[in-house]
Parts: sequence; C-alpha cells; structure tokens
Amino acid sequence: MTQDADGEASGAFLKCFGKQLKLLRERAELTQAELGSRIGYGADQVASVERGRRIPKPEMIEAADRVLDAGGLLSAMKEEVARARYPAFFRDAARLEAEAVELHAYDTHVLNGLLQTEDYARALFRMGRPLLDEETVEQRLIGRMARQDIFARRPAPTLSFVIEEPVLRRPLGGLHVLRGQLEQVLLVGQRLNVEIQVMPTSREDNAGMGGPFTLLSPKGGEQVAYMEGQGRSTTVTARDEVRSISSRYGIIRAQALTPSESLAFIEELLGEL
Repeated sequence: MTQDADGEASGAFLKCFGKQLKLLRERAELTQAELGSRIGYGADQVASVERGRRIPKPEMIEAADRVLDAGGLLSAMKEEVARARYPAFFRDAARLEAEAVELHAYDTHVLNGLLQTEDYARALFRMGRPLLDEETVEQRLIGRMARQDIFARRPAPTLSFVIEEPVLRRPLGGLHVLRGQLEQVLLVGQRLNVEIQVMPTSREDNAGMGGPFTLLSPKGGEQVAYMEGQGRSTTVTARDEVRSISSRYGIIRAQALTPSESLAFIEELLGEL
C-alpha cells in the first residue's frame, strides 16, 4: 500500500468511528461538552474525534462506550483505532513490540522511537518527504508516544539499544531539541531493565555496517528481526537468519562502549551543547 493510500484508509476508518460516536451521543441527547465532561475530556477533543481528526486513546473509547451505553460497539473498534496511529508498514511491528518480553535495537540514522521525545519525533515527522499534513503528524506523534508505554509494563521487558555516535550529535529540530533528547536518553538509560550503548565513530571495526535492525522476543514465541527503510519494512522469522542477526548484535554490543561508559559519553555531549 502506498503512503497516500494508507493515509486515506486510516482516515476513512477514523471518520467512520467518529460518525458512530456522534450517532450514539445524539441518541443519548448529550452535547459534545456534556459527553466530554462525563468522560474527562474537553468538548473540542470530542469534536475532533467525531470529525476523524483525532485518534482517541483506549481509555476515552472505553469511557464513551460506558457512558453512551454502546454495549461494546465502540470498544470493539479499540484495537483497530490503535492500529490507525501507525503507518501500514509498521503496524505488525507495533504489535510485536507491544508484546515483546525482550527488545534489542541497533540504530544508525535517528534515535529509536522508544527513546524519542515529543519534540524530536515531531521534528522528524515534519521533515519527511513527501511532506505530511499537520493532522497526520499529530496522529503519528500520538502513536509514537503511546509506544513508550512499554516502559511502564509489568513485568518489565528487557531492553537494550546500541546507538551510533553521529545520531547523538545530529541536531534534528535544533540544538534545544537535541539537548532535551539527550537528557531523555540519560533518564531512560538509568532504568534497571534498560541498557544503552554508544558505538563511537572512532571504532575501526564495526559489525553494524549492514544497517539498523531490531530484535523482538514475544512471550512464549520465537525471536524475530525487524528492519525498515524508505517507507518499507521487513520482518524476518526464519530461524537461521534471525540467529545470524542476533549474533551480529552481540558483536556490535561488544564493540560499543559499555552502558556506564555510554551514559558518561552522553553526559559529555550534553556539556558541549
């Protein structure tokens, strides 16, 4: 599916959901403000959802279903609404990520979405080509920030990230955005279940020249590898291939700075800004 077609399909579904919400609200003889008050949202937020311009959070859908006595009609669309947050090529990966008990990522161009601040992610979406309209940018932003719920999961998954040094120096969105982003990486790196490593540009041997990838291990399932670029993605499930990528990741980690050295390195970068 092309990016344009994907956007149209997601937009059509969100508009359909919005119409259902509006019909149920009008059946209950509630204004947008009254419904918003009962479910903890503003009238403008309700209006945006009804027009298909805003992706509602799962809590909002559940609350609206209950208040409007929808009998599960709205809640039944919750998962599909959540999928609409992401471009088509990433939706399967988003599901795997949400279920992963282990995730290991090697990033070479931009910081991993799980580590990005809102300002950094917004800057990335706005600099994409072809350009995205502001509604799509905000929808993608909501989806990206929602992925970071992985840090609040219990039991906590095991997470590791190896980041190429140029990624940490690239001032995407401006130096103030980079400063906030580096501070975020330091905070995440202090979590007990997270290890962050930096691959210095000074290394003469780097096993990651084949490009970025992510390894995901779902509970009770086989580890898979995920790669993306130019709006396309590949999910590798063949055991031999996954084993090879996993082995490569182990070598990359061994070549990179240790987690403690990496956090100290990032603190130094912050001091230079």
